[in-house]
Amino acid sequence: MQKIQPFHLAIPVDDLEKARIFYRETLGCEEGRSSDHWVDFNFFGHQLVIHYKAASEERNTGSNPVDGKDVPIPHFGVVLDWETFQNFSKELQQKNIEFVIEPYIRFEGQVGEQATMFFRDPCDNALEFKAFKNIDQLFAK
Repeated sequence: MQKIQPFHLAIPVDDLEKARIFYRETLGCEEGRSSDHWVDFNFFGHQLVIHYKAASEERNTGSNPVDGKDVPIPHFGVVLDWETFQNFSKELQQKNIEFVIEPYIRFEGQVGEQATMFFRDPCDNALEFKAFKNIDQLFAK
């Protein structure tokens, strides 16, 4: 696999301080530059920016069925290595994260077998973290 360049993602949050604490303390992301309206984070080697935006009545409530589960749409996250995923999911469980989809193995015994979990940040942004049993199957059909 080729070297992957870091992505940049900016997301809205309606409570900058709650989101800042979540990404820094719950997920363990290093905080970078910030202002009164936004905060940069090192999100597993990628640049995530939380931007304050007042809450609206529109909420991210869509989902898609995948492997018998209702996967929240939209969502974002990171593909971790297998061991890191296992350790990270245990840490999140110890921190009493409320999972939308608890950690489990998806597509077990099939091409693309992966561990996955979904949860939301305090501002209702959905996140997915996953790990492939065989990373070479990341894009396999």
